[in-house]
Amino acid sequence: MHPKGVIWTIGVLVTLYGASMIVPAFVAMYYDAGHIAEFLEAGAIVILIGFAMMRFGGGAPKRLTHRDGFLIVALAWLVLALIGAVPFWTTGTLPSMVDAMFESASGLTTTGATVLSGLDDLPRSILFWRSMQEWLGGMGIIVLAVAVMPLLGVGGMQLFKAETPGPVKDKLTARVTETAKLLWFLYLGMTIICAIAYDLGGMNTFDAINHAMCTVAIGGFSTHDASFGYFDSPTLKLIGVFFMVLAGVNFTLHFAAALRGFSLRTYFRDEEFRTYIIWIGVLVVLISVILDSSGEEGIDVLFNVVSIATTTGFAVSDYSLWPAGATLLLLLTMFVGACAGSTGGGMKVVRILLLFRQGLREIRRLVHPHGVIHVKMGNQRISAGVTEALWGFAVLFIVCYLVVAVLVAMTGVDMVTAFTAAAACITNTGPGFGDVGPYSNYASLPDMAKSVLIFSMVLGRLEIYTFFVLLVPEFWRN
Repeated sequence: MHPKGVIWTIGVLVTLYGASMIVPAFVAMYYDAGHIAEFLEAGAIVILIGFAMMRFGGGAPKRLTHRDGFLIVALAWLVLALIGAVPFWTTGTLPSMVDAMFESASGLTTTGATVLSGLDDLPRSILFWRSMQEWLGGMGIIVLAVAVMPLLGVGGMQLFKAETPGPVKDKLTARVTETAKLLWFLYLGMTIICAIAYDLGGMNTFDAINHAMCTVAIGGFSTHDASFGYFDSPTLKLIGVFFMVLAGVNFTLHFAAALRGFSLRTYFRDEEFRTYIIWIGVLVVLISVILDSSGEEGIDVLFNVVSIATTTGFAVSDYSLWPAGATLLLLLTMFVGACAGSTGGGMKVVRILLLFRQGLREIRRLVHPHGVIHVKMGNQRISAGVTEALWGFAVLFIVCYLVVAVLVAMTGVDMVTAFTAAAACITNTGPGFGDVGPYSNYASLPDMAKSVLIFSMVLGRLEIYTFFVLLVPEFWRN
């Protein structure tokens, strides 16, 4: 391992993150919203910390190993979550260290859980910073750094392998630098189109930009306490549904479709995409049937279901008041999440699909004990190593969820709130049920519960393995 190289690399990320804090200062200047000096101060502090780390690291490392990559990714999410809390302190928005860290970690991991209220009256610079945190975290500030680092003398393949979500890592091009740039061009382009659509649909420009960043990032932070329900517009809700579904798709699939003129055939040839669309459709139908006599509008049901299914976390009505059958389905779908390679959270559709097929294979093997039965994804045969890793991931994910839920409950939080808050944070969904429902927030939870949930948000964003590999003694041996 290369400890100084790890420190230098994280220093680069910290410096870039500090530079991004200057953007809300310009927003404050444009809207005459205050906190200009505070954001400039925060940016300067963070940039100096980044420079100090780079200085201590002694320059760009000549090479990074896969161990360095895992360590950088794990430490970067923790360090950047802490760094991102600085503007909340310097502006006095969240004087509590735990609350500021919670809001920052929630934004960077695109969870969307918040401890803030009175959003309609907050300065626009603060609202923009929250949204920009989600936008940066959506694709991963690590991938952004992968595109920049070769210019600074260090390659990024190890970082890309550790950061890219999902059980199978797809490279769009032979060089990871070009891959990262293409991902960001797609991500930026989708954000711009979404913002224009929201603006044309009736949002003001500020709301359109903020909600576009949080929609494409599948984050869920809003500029209003009523979340997306503030905009009582069927048109805007349909636009939101479209872009949430789109952001929940594997970005490598978007790239492949772009090469073919965005042909729908490219999407529907992908088995995970078909399963993803069918799963959302089935959920909408089932929950609509359950809510048939409740008077809930169909467009609101569609929006809320898609928001939870993609782990976005926007809301247009208080779905925590829905019948138990509907809320249970929403809770379960948090764990499924969006597609691998997307900005969404959860266990990912492809993992659930492969686990289901692995279960079917074991049943068939009971009938044909000597038969050779393979698990396939499309025409590709899935190796035993991948299926074993999937089972390991599933077990670790559920165990981590249960441990987090129990720890939160031990702080005095009621069972519904504890278990749904744990689910909403480890799957990076955001709103849960009980005291942390879509029209509530996490402010009332004890600091110890918030601390546990901060860890669970980062753990979910790292997809379990990236963190637990650091706990294996062999990882630290030469």
